[in-house]
Amino acid sequence: MLVVGSVVIRVQDLERQLAFWSAALDYVVREPRDDDFAVLRSRDGRGPNVSLDVARSTRTLPPRLHLDLYAQDQAAEVERLIALGATAIEWDRYPADADYVILEDPEGNRFCVIDARTWPGWSQRVAAG
Repeated sequence: MLVVGSVVIRVQDLERQLAFWSAALDYVVREPRDDDFAVLRSRDGRGPNVSLDVARSTRTLPPRLHLDLYAQDQAAEVERLIALGATAIEWDRYPADADYVILEDPEGNRFCVIDARTWPGWSQRVAAG
C-alpha cells in the first residue's frame, strides 16, 4: 500500500515560500532542515507534508500538477491567502457554477481553493480541522 507522504513544490526563495505556505496551511517546519530543502507538516500530523525544494524549474501553464485546498469558508480563505501574498488568477473559462478559485503563491505556483460545502464528506472533514 502506498500513501502520499509529501507534495514537493519547487521554489527559488525558500524563506519567503516557507513563510507563505506555513501560514497558508497552518503547517510547521519539520526540523532539521537544510538551506535548500524544507518539509512542512500539519500541526496534528494529519494530511500530507508539503516539501519546498530550492531548484530552478521552468514554469508551464497550465501546470502539470497543483494543490486543491478545501475550505469551509472559501471567500474568507481566498481573502486570507491574498493577504498572505497569493494572487488571484483571472480566467475567462470559469464555469458559472465553479466551486473553485485559482490562486498563485508568491512565486507563481498555482493552486485552487475549493468550496468544501459542494463536496459531500469534505465539508465535515474541513470543519473538524
